[in-house]
Formats: sequence, C-alpha cells, structure tokens
Amino acid sequence: MEAVIDDFKRKLANVRTGRANVGMLDAVMVDYYGTPTPLNQMASVAVPEPQLLTVQPWDATQLGPIEKAIMAANLGLNPSNDGKIIRLGIPALNEERRKQFAKQIHEIAEEHRVAVRNIRHASNDALKKSLKDKEISEDDERRGLDEVQKLTNAHIAKIDELAKNKEHEVMSV
Repeated sequence: MEAVIDDFKRKLANVRTGRANVGMLDAVMVDYYGTPTPLNQMASVAVPEPQLLTVQPWDATQLGPIEKAIMAANLGLNPSNDGKIIRLGIPALNEERRKQFAKQIHEIAEEHRVAVRNIRHASNDALKKSLKDKEISEDDERRGLDEVQKLTNAHIAKIDELAKNKEHEVMSV
C-alpha cells in the first residue's frame, strides 16, 4: 500500500500547476538508439525561471529525438531548440485547463484507491485461505481482517488528502 502511495505522489508531480518543475518531465521517455530512455538520464533539466524549463542533452545529436519525445508526452508544452539547448515555456493556466487538471487528479486518485482496495482484497483472501488450511484461528483471522481494513482506510485517506492538496494547488491562481 505504501508503494501505491509513492506511485501516486510521482504521478501527481507530473500534473502541471502553472509553475515550472523538473518533475514534469519525469515521464518523458526518449528513443535513444532504439532504447526507451528516461529524459533525466540523458540530459540535464533545469528551472532558470518560474515559467521556463531548459533541457540540455549531454549528446547534442539527441536534440531532435528529445523534442519529439516531449511533444509525444502530451504535456501541453512546445519545445524551442537553439541547437544546444531546448527551452520549454510554461504557459499560465486558464480556468478551463485548471478544471481539466483537477479532473485528471481525480482520475489518478481513483486508480490508486482501486489499487489499495485490490491489495486489501488479496490480503483478505490470504487470511481466509490460512483459516481454511487451519494455519490460524478464527480470532486471528478476524483481527487480521480488521487490521487490513484499518490500513486500507488510512491509505485511502492519505490518497484523498494528497489529491485535495494538489487540486487546491492547481486551482489557486
């Protein structure tokens, strides 16, 4: 369940808030001589200004593939290339775009809630199987089911809190 929370935090970092953030490009995979490679492993990404990201590849021949990968990632960013560095201007978010991002946050949160519930389901099945195989007593099974439910509730509440905070960050001008 903690892994689900960590994954949720990574996915939330990819959602734009109107400010430049190097985490926005974490999901960009570049075709590096036929191998999908994370952008941050083949270029340095910097935030020189609040509304600007710069990407400087270590191999200058990869400017084109990096630009294509950024466009293909569908982040709503238009790269401009001066032959040595790629600049990504972060446009200010309008109200409609903010609502789209809020909706995206809700969808990501729901996917992760379902993942936590699936873990609960698998844990409950394992406890019931242990009881059936007479490895644990009925009392131990009941305590285990209660504990799994408490953990599930706590992790879903954490997901809800993180989603609410990110939505507030996106919706504030």
